[in-house]
Amino acid sequence: MTYTQAIIIGIVEGLTEFLPVSSTAHMKFANPLIGITNPESAFVQMFEVVIQLAAILAVVVLYFKKFIQFKNWNFYLKLVIAVIPALVCGVLLSSYIKNALGNLTFIAFIMIAGGVLLLFVDKWFTKVNVTSEEEITKLLAFKIGCFQVLSILLPGLSRSAATIIGAMSQKVSRNAAAEFSFFLAVPTMCAASVKSGYDALKLDSTVLSGNNLTHLLLGSVVAFVVAVIAIKSFVEFVKKYGFKPFGVYRIIAGLVMLWLIYSGTL
Repeated sequence: MTYTQAIIIGIVEGLTEFLPVSSTAHMKFANPLIGITNPESAFVQMFEVVIQLAAILAVVVLYFKKFIQFKNWNFYLKLVIAVIPALVCGVLLSSYIKNALGNLTFIAFIMIAGGVLLLFVDKWFTKVNVTSEEEITKLLAFKIGCFQVLSILLPGLSRSAATIIGAMSQKVSRNAAAEFSFFLAVPTMCAASVKSGYDALKLDSTVLSGNNLTHLLLGSVVAFVVAVIAIKSFVEFVKKYGFKPFGVYRIIAGLVMLWLIYSGTL
């Protein structure tokens, strides 16, 4: 991996992590397009996960007051409860997940299917009973966590799309659903990064030697900075336009991905 490649993937991750368009799909297709020819290597796999964590740490910065309310244990407890389904799924289905992440055709079709869903989300879920994170109960947090599992089983669906749509189906407002999705991303990606780092070091103890650590830090910083901008823009965009534009984009992007695959470009 070169410095330029690390910066590009960092930008891609920062832009797409909090949008319901699947950062995983974008990175998996961006890698070969910019000349990363060893996507299955221990370092590249770890790089993709760790820079997601870096992007997600933007949430902690932007919602700093929320994350340092140590007296509000209910907030942290809800996040712990919500992340449990993903942790269990990640452990029990690790082999399936690894194979699915390597199937670009499958990811492209999931991109399109997710796009179709987003075309209708705003019309389907119009009744709202929950308008803020404080109103989300522990049971509801667990249900939203179960929806997050879909993004693990179906790479290309998007973690944010799965949790936001799942929350809206439970009568949570668009804004509250988006914010809780942001919050839930923090423990989810912390756990994923620890596991990815452990797996990478187990496969190759020299994975962070040479320029690899520098590339990882560079990609992480870029992803973080871009994510800060993306989060602010996303919340305002959703308030004004809803999710339909993201659905249109996903369908177009998914079709382009399929064309790249079947034309032999990838």
